[in-house]
Order: sequence, then C-alpha cells, then structure tokens
Amino acid sequence: MAIKAEYIWIDGTKPTAKLRSKTRVLPNADKIPTWGFDGSSTNQAEGHASDRVLEPVKVVKDPIRGGENILVLCEVFETDGTPHVSNTRALLREVAEKFAEQEAIFGIEQEYTFFKGSRPLGFPEGGFPAPQGGYYCGIGAEEVFGREIVELHLDRCMEAGLAICGINAEVMPGQWEFQIGPVDALTVSDDLWIGRYLLYRTAEEFGIDATLDAKPVRGDWNGAGAHTNFSTKAMREGYDAIITACEALGESQEKVLEHVTQYGADIESRLTGKHETAPWNVYSYGVSDRGASVRIPWQVEVEKKGYIEDRRPNANVDPYVVTRLLVNTCCSALEKAGQI
Repeated sequence: MAIKAEYIWIDGTKPTAKLRSKTRVLPNADKIPTWGFDGSSTNQAEGHASDRVLEPVKVVKDPIRGGENILVLCEVFETDGTPHVSNTRALLREVAEKFAEQEAIFGIEQEYTFFKGSRPLGFPEGGFPAPQGGYYCGIGAEEVFGREIVELHLDRCMEAGLAICGINAEVMPGQWEFQIGPVDALTVSDDLWIGRYLLYRTAEEFGIDATLDAKPVRGDWNGAGAHTNFSTKAMREGYDAIITACEALGESQEKVLEHVTQYGADIESRLTGKHETAPWNVYSYGVSDRGASVRIPWQVEVEKKGYIEDRRPNANVDPYVVTRLLVNTCCSALEKAGQI
C-alpha cells in the first residue's frame, strides 16, 4: 500500500531559518529516495539555477497522518553533491566525527510562545495579564494557556520516537517548553527540528501560532531561550573537566562573541542581565546561578561530575550550530588539557 512521506528541510531565510515541507507518495518506506525543490522560493537559489537537492537523513513515523506514513528530515545539497551553504548539519557532522571519542551528549530545553493573532495566548485584549509569578509550571485556567496543544504535541513527539524527555509551562503566559535529550549532537539537533515541525503543525490545527522569538513581549516579561545542557565523557567522570569547559567558553572576548553572535537572532533583547539572564556580551559561570552565562547545577558540584548548562542560546537558535560550537570549543580545550 502506498504511503505519504513528508520531506522536511531547513531553508535559507535570514536571520532565522524556517522549516519547509512537502509531500511525496511512495510505494512503501523500504527506500526513501533523494528529491528536489525550487530553491529560489526558499532563499536557497536564484531563479536561473534554482534546483536544490533533498537528501534524507532521518525517517520517523508521522504521528499526524498516522498509519505507515512517515516524516523525512533532509539535508540540502547543491546539484553537484556539495552541501548547500545553508546546510549547517553538514558542518556539525564534521566536528562531531572529529571529537567522537569524547562522547559528547546534549539536552536542549526548547522554549516557545503561543500567539493568538497579535497577542500571546492568555493576554487579554487591550491589556496585560497579572505579572509573572504563578505561570511557571502553573495549574488552573487562570495560570495556564494552551495545555491541550502542548499535551497533543508531547504525544506526537513520543509516537514519532523522538528523544523528548519532558514539558512544562514557562514564566510568561502562553509560554511553554519541551526538552530533547540526553543524546548525541546530531540526534538532539535532528529531533529538535522535527519537534519544532510537529509543534507548528499541531498548533496550526488550533488556529494558534507557535513562535520562537527571543523576546516576544517587550518589557518586564521573560524572553524565550533554548538552554543547552552539555557534557563529555570526561565531564561525566570528573569535576576538573567541568571547570575546563566553563573556562574555555569564556577564554577571551572573541570566544564569547563567537558563540553569542551565532546563538540566535535578537539575542541582545533577551540577554540583558535581567529575567534570569546574563548580559549578552559579558561571560560568567557559577554553581546554581541562573543569572550566569553558564550554570553548573548544584548536584554537579556535590557529586564532582556531570554537565553544564549554557543558558545563552535563544529559542530561535539553530541546534546544529549551538551543538557544533560547544563541541568544538569545549572538546578542543579538554583535548589540549589531556582531559579526554
């Protein structure tokens, strides 16, 4: 029996790439063929030479269509077989392979905000809700908005076999989070992109927009991040490697800017030093400190091993980029220090 295969890819829109998808009917799921698309309509080509190639890299069950239907995550290539400039996954593949022996794993906390028209879900027309305080992990109709969408999204991520490990309501009304991990860099990034696709499609069914804007509401409201938890084998075995990784991320102002300038669009509006953030251009790390750039969880200090949380990435960050930067910076430093 024929199946529907939804080919999904990341386009070339700047400063924040968008997801695109289209459907192909296949005889079965035994062989998923390479496909193509019009790159001139996705900011990935000019009209006079617009063909671009979709190369399948991950196939999961389609929990929306059900049955034997599938979702097909793809990398974008030029017709000569080279990765397209927008293909950040290809760059991550190289770095992940280079430092494979360090066994880096990640967990990413994807925050997002629901909008109904021009206002966040839960914001009254022509005004503002009560100040932040009761919404985080809240319960009840006065505190929580959009739970039916969130629960359905969670079910679909699980049915698709993604490495989703939790959800919670966030600090601002209509703001939520789902977590992917702990898994390797390519898996966490692939699953986060597929999780985003399922989020957008699920919210679409309710007439709601899910946005990854870094600061969806200006003023005294939390922004939206993608806190990234990271460790290597050495970090999971000893505290010295934890400190080495933290120091490496703030080794110089050049290193700090190398990361934050690629951690998502409009990062200056979110990383202000307020609302559980550090200033975007000032690096710091500390134990149990959500006002630091990088947090060392309290239990990591107690157990003298574990992981670190880079709190700087925006909700709209490209996970292929943030994982590549963390692996390259921290694993290089650990290798140099002989802590692998």
